[in-house]
Amino acid sequence: MQTVDFTENTVVSDVDGLANATHRSVEYSANWAGARLSEKKATYKTVTGTFVIPTPKEPAGGKGKHYASVWVGIDGATCGHAILQTGLDLVVNGKDVSFSAWYEWFPAVAHDFTGITFKAGDTVTVTVAASSKTGGKATIKNHRTGKTVSHTFAGQPALCEYDAEWIVEDFSAGGQVPFANFGKVTFTGATAKTVGGKTVGPAKANLIKIIKDKKVITKVTTGAKSVSIAYTGK
Repeated sequence: MQTVDFTENTVVSDVDGLANATHRSVEYSANWAGARLSEKKATYKTVTGTFVIPTPKEPAGGKGKHYASVWVGIDGATCGHAILQTGLDLVVNGKDVSFSAWYEWFPAVAHDFTGITFKAGDTVTVTVAASSKTGGKATIKNHRTGKTVSHTFAGQPALCEYDAEWIVEDFSAGGQVPFANFGKVTFTGATAKTVGGKTVGPAKANLIKIIKDKKVITKVTTGAKSVSIAYTGK
């Protein structure tokens, strides 16, 4: 995965974005769609969310493998030199779909979890927790199978703990990968815990939308404890 790539491209049309701009920031990115809470000091220690795995599809006219990554994380938006994150990659190739779980402390590469499997329709909870600025834990649970996997980090590049995120990403692997039509991902139970122990939701989070060829291809909405990200491209 990578830090957010905000874009200055002109947006052709984004009625939803214009409507939301009256009460929150709406940002446009080449690779992230979702919501972020951000502060100018160390604030966020834990981020979690639960979602139902969608069935990804190839976009109109697309052939071959297409990808999307669904994750939660700390940092990467306003503080970009380290990110603690975990989530699932969705892969579609024709009628074949597959899912893999991973953990990462950017700028190191992501690593796949082993011993856990998924299928479309599974309910999954993803959580990252920073025990310090240089250590923490990534955890994923598949509620259908009851399986939980986790990885503990230590001695990593320091987080700022400025940002908490719920994201669908068009990630890079030697260049940006072909982006799948991921349908819709809704994080429920979407919360972040602060340094002071307070639990906050994404209702007032900044919205981030992916823009391709000057067109917005995602719709993002938030609630008290939810973030919904829908693919709206062709």
